[in-house]
Amino acid sequence: MVVQNLPLRFDRRVRMECQALLGAGYGVTVICPKAMPDEPDQHQLDGVTVRSYPAPPATSGLLSYVLEFVVCWLRTARLSVRTARAEGFDVLQACNPPDTYWLLGLVWKLRGKKFVFDQHDLCPEVYEAKFGKRGALHRVLLLLERATYRVADRVISPNPSYQEIAVERGGVPVERTTVVMSTPDPALMVRRDVDPSLRAGRRRLVCYVGIMGPQDGVDGLLEAIHLYVHAMGRDDAHFALLGYGDSLDELKARSKRLRIEDYVTFTGRVDHDELNHWLSTADVGVTPDPPCEFNDRSTMNKTLEYMAHGVPVVASDLKETRRCAGPAAEYVPDADPAVMAKTIAAVLDDPARRREMAMAGRIRIERHLAWPDQARAYLAMYNHLVGHQPPAMLPAMSVSGAGPRPRLPKAGRTHERALHTVGGTSENSNPGRGAR
Repeated sequence: MVVQNLPLRFDRRVRMECQALLGAGYGVTVICPKAMPDEPDQHQLDGVTVRSYPAPPATSGLLSYVLEFVVCWLRTARLSVRTARAEGFDVLQACNPPDTYWLLGLVWKLRGKKFVFDQHDLCPEVYEAKFGKRGALHRVLLLLERATYRVADRVISPNPSYQEIAVERGGVPVERTTVVMSTPDPALMVRRDVDPSLRAGRRRLVCYVGIMGPQDGVDGLLEAIHLYVHAMGRDDAHFALLGYGDSLDELKARSKRLRIEDYVTFTGRVDHDELNHWLSTADVGVTPDPPCEFNDRSTMNKTLEYMAHGVPVVASDLKETRRCAGPAAEYVPDADPAVMAKTIAAVLDDPARRREMAMAGRIRIERHLAWPDQARAYLAMYNHLVGHQPPAMLPAMSVSGAGPRPRLPKAGRTHERALHTVGGTSENSNPGRGAR
């Protein structure tokens, strides 16, 4: 698998896909950026072979982004050759953003490999949401997306809205598409002990989880916090913003200008255990993404993670968010900061309502949005693609690495090299976006 915008250990969707493949007898190699500068070039993570490369420094501006994509592409291509010589593989799964790995997929298809496109983001819509315009670069992104669709033997969509794009805009036959949502595994993502210290001396904790870019609405959330504290005169809640992104430094400065720095903790990037620690204490989770075509079509990972942990949700009123959360959320029209502040306050002030929302969210995850159901669709796609008769399914392995790696049945061991998959990919949660 190829992932460019996140190290494997921080990408919940890709880690769950890897564990599903391992459990069905496949071998898996992931090519991705290093999580830390001193990370070994090759190592094992939960049974997955990880080949990692130094991540380019954070960039801004068109030319620097292009340079970053070129550097990552070349490093990924080199490591894919190394993987072919060492482990061998039959399928290249590329996870976007960016939509630049179709050329690598085409090169390997000419050598008899299959190419799977795991679409985490709608890159043209991300550009429009981020910069508020279309123009020449938007057209280039559409061309790259179309090329990726055409080269792919299979397209994996994170929700039905993305599948519609693949079929209608990309011209992909529906039988070559599969919906695999980035839903939590309820057996692995559960609420644990509360840590009162995370509330920073206050009675309540409100959390945001995910990417912090111009299109993610965190600036609006800070405005809502400002109104909550200074206009409504409330000091009962602490706000934890978990994640990172292009706007992180600007958001920290903004919190000081709004005089709310004592009420807000910016944690930076968190791993899965830290995420569980914070959400086990949270009283409310916020999904503040403003309305636009991209956000309306995207399933926010953070919303699903709140629900899995039994955390009531306050969310912008978006199509896919409402489809997933249903009664587990209170919805804010147009992501209006004043309405958001009042809605957060209303939910915090109503313990009975919070319990109802928490239970509704957890039930929706367990009954309708559980990862094992998505894993079955994912494996069915792979088995059909490579003509593999899967061995008996093995127990899922925790993405935290807890517990021993399950032993592959003999059939899985016999075919492990032949079925090796090489892949790279974005919701911390993000946090991917369609899986965001």
